[in-house]
Amino acid sequence: MKGLLQDWVSQQAQWRPEAVAVVLGTEKLTYGQLERASNQLARLLKKAGCQTGDRVCFLMPKSPVAIVSMIGILKAGCIHVPLDPASPSLRTRRILESCENRWILAAGQVLPLLCELLDDPSLRTRISVVWLQHQQPSTANFPVELSVDDLALMDPTPLPQQASSADPAHILFTSGSTGMPKGVVITHSNVEHFVEWGLRHFGIDSSDRLSGHTPLHFDLSTFDVFGTFAAGAELHMLPHEAALSPLTLAEFIRNQELTQWFSVPSVLNYMAKFDVVKFRDFPGLRRVLWCGEVLPLPVLYYWMRRLPHVRFTNLYGPTETTIASSFYDVPACPTDGRGSIPIGKACDGEELIILNQNLQPVSSAEIGDLYIGGVGVSPGYWRNPDKTAAAFIHDPRSDNPNDRIYRTGDLARRDEDGLLYFIGRNDTQVKSRGYRIELGEIEAALSSLACLQESAVVVIDRDSFEGCLICCAYVQQPGSHPTPSSLRKELGKQIPSYMIPVRWMVSSALPKNANGKIDRSKLKELFLEAETRGSTKNGRTRVARA
Repeated sequence: MKGLLQDWVSQQAQWRPEAVAVVLGTEKLTYGQLERASNQLARLLKKAGCQTGDRVCFLMPKSPVAIVSMIGILKAGCIHVPLDPASPSLRTRRILESCENRWILAAGQVLPLLCELLDDPSLRTRISVVWLQHQQPSTANFPVELSVDDLALMDPTPLPQQASSADPAHILFTSGSTGMPKGVVITHSNVEHFVEWGLRHFGIDSSDRLSGHTPLHFDLSTFDVFGTFAAGAELHMLPHEAALSPLTLAEFIRNQELTQWFSVPSVLNYMAKFDVVKFRDFPGLRRVLWCGEVLPLPVLYYWMRRLPHVRFTNLYGPTETTIASSFYDVPACPTDGRGSIPIGKACDGEELIILNQNLQPVSSAEIGDLYIGGVGVSPGYWRNPDKTAAAFIHDPRSDNPNDRIYRTGDLARRDEDGLLYFIGRNDTQVKSRGYRIELGEIEAALSSLACLQESAVVVIDRDSFEGCLICCAYVQQPGSHPTPSSLRKELGKQIPSYMIPVRWMVSSALPKNANGKIDRSKLKELFLEAETRGSTKNGRTRVARA
């Protein structure tokens, strides 16, 4: 493409203006409508004083108007910053302070959060609101500077190009170890390389109907959106309420006749646990992609047995290297429920490197620290040079000072066929009673137990010989009533005794973060609270819905 991400929309609008681009329930946007509305928004932002490189935030549920906002911001030469409507106001305020934006585009059920944010005088005097729905916010404690009425007056023709492919397209804020969110800067070129590889590798074309499952502040959605537009396909956005029911998820895939599903593994696990996928279900589905967590082999077996006509691909990569950096196309349905799925080989233009603590390459099959180089590597963290320097280091194999690799914090190994395997986080390798333990190994064993619907392992540090307490939180299958004693016995068949958790918590649901992943920090808090209250009995406690 050698251009900008929004150019894909303009091209499709020129070639096929009446083709459907975005669907959410009964709402539809054609490529022609998306092009005109985003052009109008770009002109409105420029008229309001937005300059090339300005950060423009949007706060709204996943919706067609959110897609218009993304594309319009880019067409104005600005950087779009998606905000999570479900995020606490304190975290959102920190993001606004960090990116120093002048505008927030808002729509949907976000007024309480917006009022709370703009109750802060320093933000209210600096940030103006563009309200992008016809019903005006009558109870707002802030003035609406611009609205859809102003938008309708704008010229729908495109502006001259406002940026270059090396410029940032968006900033995605991820959790920071200090409690301050880190803004990962992603360029047009970063996204372009992955999308063009994805279209070639998966054979995506204008006949495809892609899922829009993940929220727009989560990096997997970048491929959902721009993969769709690059191919001239249809993006079918999943309503928020549909994600809460496995039956509704299955109906969504079925009724929308999706050809591609892309989500975090916990969603596939959720649907498998409730057995909502029929044999030879979803006849139009051609691809299932997952990324972001480890998918247990029993879950993959469940899906592949029921959908023999579908291609299954494991993608791996942190936000800092743009969507994904490696892939593994599963060649056949696994016959053994144990083991792990490779993260595979590097996508075109990417490189995955395993180094030891001295930044030297490790031998084949040796576990080491995983680094990523190539076309997807982010320029760094927004206005955070110290964290950028710590995570994005000079490639020790190169004499060029501009060659950088990203320190993932993951452990990996490479087998004799050149396939990479994710071993775990180097910060989840713990020591208990003198043994080094990888928590991922315990979770893999738990995932094979039929009596459990969902489980996760965390540790509580202790100044004792044990070093730490291994704790397991779990959701039992309907009709199953496992006890810690029975779980220990079953785990003892797969892992050494020193790996078996010593604290257990049964819950109606495990806590999830905004991206749908298990919130391990929250789990640790729950175990610590139980320890403080002394509410454990025989190493077990029961909590309400987390």
